[in-house]
Amino acid sequence: MKILILCTGNSCRSQMAHGFLQSFDDKITVRSAGTEPALSINRRAVMVMKEVGIDISHHTPRLVEQYLDEEWDYVITVCDNAKETCPLFMGKVKYRLHIGFEDPSNATGSEEFIMSEFRRVRDEIRTEFEKLYRTNIKK
Repeated sequence: MKILILCTGNSCRSQMAHGFLQSFDDKITVRSAGTEPALSINRRAVMVMKEVGIDISHHTPRLVEQYLDEEWDYVITVCDNAKETCPLFMGKVKYRLHIGFEDPSNATGSEEFIMSEFRRVRDEIRTEFEKLYRTNIKK
């Protein structure tokens, strides 16, 4: 089973989803990428994932083009359609899904509020990807 998770910057939501899916089942291949990858993974995403026991600090934002020649069982976009344009993947894919989440890196205000937004989105990602894993991926 091969799963590719896409977002624009590949620094936050797609990386958290990648971390969760890989933690559910180390036998599946999970990758994440973006159309405009950031230089590094979002430090707050690393922090909130560490809070739930998942280390994504070694992840690196990748450009989606490097995966176009591979075949994928699932390609999942995680951008929030209301505010962003999700990447379109033109490679070989069995199933294309969109599971949108707000971008917590757009949160403004106190550090406490910003971190609460990262935790909220992290928990939403965990819930939706657990549901996807249980109903579609786990064999």
